[in-house]
Amino acid sequence: MPTLPRLAVLALSFMLTTTAWAQQPRAVTPRGPLPAAERQVVDLFQAAAPSVAYLTTESVRARGLFSSEVSRGAGTGFVWDGGGHVVTNAHVVEGARRVFVQLDAGQPIEAVPIGVSPEYDLAVVRLTRFPATLKPLLLGSSADLRIGQTVYAIGNPYGLSRTLTQGLISALERELPTTDYREISGVIQTDAAINPGNSGGPLLDSAGRLVGVNTAIQSASGASAGVGFAIPVDLVNRIVPQLIARGRAPLPGIGIAAVRPDLVARAGIQGVVVASVQPGSPAAAAGLKAMDRRSGDLGDVIVAVNGRRVETLSAYVAELDRAGIDATVNLTVARAGQERTVRVKVLDVLERR
Repeated sequence: MPTLPRLAVLALSFMLTTTAWAQQPRAVTPRGPLPAAERQVVDLFQAAAPSVAYLTTESVRARGLFSSEVSRGAGTGFVWDGGGHVVTNAHVVEGARRVFVQLDAGQPIEAVPIGVSPEYDLAVVRLTRFPATLKPLLLGSSADLRIGQTVYAIGNPYGLSRTLTQGLISALERELPTTDYREISGVIQTDAAINPGNSGGPLLDSAGRLVGVNTAIQSASGASAGVGFAIPVDLVNRIVPQLIARGRAPLPGIGIAAVRPDLVARAGIQGVVVASVQPGSPAAAAGLKAMDRRSGDLGDVIVAVNGRRVETLSAYVAELDRAGIDATVNLTVARAGQERTVRVKVLDVLERR
């Protein structure tokens, strides 16, 4: 009887042995408990994630003169209270004819925008139906935040729902432009990854409390470059109740219109040049004088609010916002090379329109 060569026998034996090994899954090595630091992050996400919403929007855009198309957008929001209110960015719902909110793994629920503030890039939508178990996020404070604190962002970047990223507070007191000549002051900068779709989502501290609303990134590519910005929660907690109650946020002012900042800068002037004064306004009561376009008389230039220099219109608006509606502020006003101080009450200018 012929016999296999020794090399062939060894090869056959090796194949049989390999096949036997391949049929057996490897044993799992027990992991043991998570370290306390990891457990804390896991618990934080599990507690906060049910309160984070995936928002989709439908808008109609014109195509030519006689046709239109429906465009879709996406963003993030979070549950504000048990009454079905969800907070997001104003730019997420801007121009939307329909808004849908998805919570947990449920079906999208249609929501109605009830308040929008482009000046603060905040909006509130209300769910048309919602479970009784709706759970708001814990609310923190942004007044005592420190650079170097750990923060977490939860959102839906690129439509990938409930993505958790971790980072640090990189800086505080940043300024973020919103509408023309307006900026949000006190903005939080973080290196937690924020990408398109994260807008409107929560920024949480290590206790799982809301400390900011993620709103923008600074990146040449449009993707995360480690420089993200969040609206501070103390501002959010002031604006959102106004949006729910009144549909808009108060806009602080004193009853003046200002000369365009680009024209002021071109003329080499530092401050806010008064273009007009509304009759019966606090500015009129304080005797502020507007620029005379016929004679070229510059009139009054506001150079400081409560002792803080305001070299631009956005800085002036930020100081009025810091003071708040119904506050009385000291304006330092320059006219013909002389400075004086006047006291002026801050009003909601939208109520006077």
